[in-house]
Amino acid sequence: MTNYTFSCEHTCRNACSALTRALQYETALVRLSEEVIQQCDDADIQEFMRDVARHSSESVIRIMQKMNEVQARSQILDNISSSFDPHGKGAKPH
Repeated sequence: MTNYTFSCEHTCRNACSALTRALQYETALVRLSEEVIQQCDDADIQEFMRDVARHSSESVIRIMQKMNEVQARSQILDNISSSFDPHGKGAKPH
């Protein structure tokens, strides 16, 4: 069985380990739901699992959007900090 413990590394740089882990779990849940739908003969269970898969798919999209926001914010902060670094790439000539 998969270990669901999580400890934030607090070293996120262009990515968030918590969001990455959540994305992995939600993606796995979508796959599991699809397998159950294919193998299950009970229409009520199939419909329930379609609903689970739908919600997990929506969560996957939301997580990916948030990951993109984190990456964009990190890039913006990198650009700002490099503009103040006289030896950095963003340094302006004096």
